Amino acid sequence: MLQLVPRLALKSGARLFSRRNHFLEVSDEVTEALRLNRPVVALESTIITHGMPFPQNVECALEVEEAVRSQNAVPATIALVNGAVKVGLCKREIEILGDTKISRPVKTSRRDFPYVLSNKLNGGTTVAGTLVVCNQVGIRIFATGGIGGVHRGASETFDISADLTELGRCNVAVVSSGVKSILDIAKTLEYLETQGVLVATLGPTAAFPAFYSRLSAHKAPYCVETASAAAEIIKAHKDMHLESGSLLFGVPVPEPYAFDPESINRIIDDALVEAHKAGISGKNITPFLLEQIAGMSGGSSLKTSILFRKQSKTRDCRLFSASGKKRRRHQTRGEAALEQTARKYLHYYLP
Repeated sequence: MLQLVPRLALKSGARLFSRRNHFLEVSDEVTEALRLNRPVVALESTIITHGMPFPQNVECALEVEEAVRSQNAVPATIALVNGAVKVGLCKREIEILGDTKISRPVKTSRRDFPYVLSNKLNGGTTVAGTLVVCNQVGIRIFATGGIGGVHRGASETFDISADLTELGRCNVAVVSSGVKSILDIAKTLEYLETQGVLVATLGPTAAFPAFYSRLSAHKAPYCVETASAAAEIIKAHKDMHLESGSLLFGVPVPEPYAFDPESINRIIDDALVEAHKAGISGKNITPFLLEQIAGMSGGSSLKTSILFRKQSKTRDCRLFSASGKKRRRHQTRGEAALEQTARKYLHYYLP
C-alpha cells in the first residue's frame, strides 16, 4: 500500500514539492518509520535503470534492501513510477523498473522531474534526484555506490554533474564508495568545497576512494575511522542548524573486489576514446562509459559493483561512553534515530 506523505513530513518552503503535492507517494513502511523516528536509509534507483543489466540490477537492488533490513533499518528506494514519485518501492515495482525494455525509464535529476511527472513516465533517480526527494520527505541518510562529479575535460565541455550542486543544496548524509573513477577526482573535491560539502573518508587513511579502486591520489579534507565518529559529525551538523551542505562519507570498496588503479585507469582512458568516437555526451556519458568498462574488463567491473553492494559483512555497534550515554538521554527520538541509522549503515559498509 502507498499513501500520500503526511504534510508534516514535508519541509516548508519546498521548491519542487509543495504541501499539496499530489506526485509524492511514500510507502506505509517508510511513513510509519518516519513517524516513529526509526532509522530510514534512502537508496537511489539509477543503479536499477541505468547502472546494471537486467536481471542483475533487480537482484542487486533487492539484496541491498535486505542488507539495510538486516541492520534494523528501513530501506527507501526512490524512483518515479508512472508519473508518481515513489519513496519505498515494492518488489514488483523494482522488477518492472529493472526490465528497461518495458519500463523505458528516464534518468532523472532535479531538472527532469517536471517532464517525467507531467508525461507520467518512469524514471530512475540519480544521486541529485534522490537528494531532492530525501530533503523533502525528511530522510537524512542516503547510501549509494559512486557519486557523479566533474568530468575529465570539463574545462572545455563544462560537464559537471548536478550531484555536486545538489549536495550543496540539501541536508543529507551520503555514504558512498567515493567518486566514480571515470571522473576528475581532484576537481570534484574542489567543487565540493565550493559547495560547502563536508567530505571525509571512513577508514584508516584520508585517501579518497575512487569507486572501483580503494584509493586515489587525492586526499579528503577529513578522515574518520569509526561509524561512531561519523555519527558525531552528523549530529554536530544537525545541531548547528546548517540547512544546506550535505555530508559525504567515502568508504573504500572491500579489498577482494578492488581494481588496481593503473589497470582501471587504462580501461577508462580507452572507454573515453570510444565515447568521443561515438559522440556520446551529457547524461548519456556515464551509462555508456560504465557499459564500455564492463566489456573491456571482461565483466570484472560489473562484478565489483555488484559484490560491493551485496557486501554483508557487519561489525557490532560500539557502546557509547558514559558521557555519550548521558548526552544521549537528552536527545530527541529523531536525533537518536539519526545516530542509529548512521552507525548501523556505516558499519555495514566497513570492510
